[in-house]
Amino acid sequence: MDLDDVTATATRAEPREGLRTALALRRLAERLEALHVRAAREQGLSWAEIAAELQVTRQTVHKKHARPGDPR
Repeated sequence: MDLDDVTATATRAEPREGLRTALALRRLAERLEALHVRAAREQGLSWAEIAAELQVTRQTVHKKHARPGDPR
């Protein structure tokens, strides 16, 4: 299923179902981001490199994902 299929299915849903779907997708996206940021850091990518891939600032990604003791 591609993004167009998901969008079409979600827009046909009853509003409460659509809202629950949006919430589930947001939670999944957050988990995937955290997982891949952690893996990227473990493989030596800098905060700036990760930020570029996520199209955010280095400060944004560091603030969101840094653990105590992580170098800037």
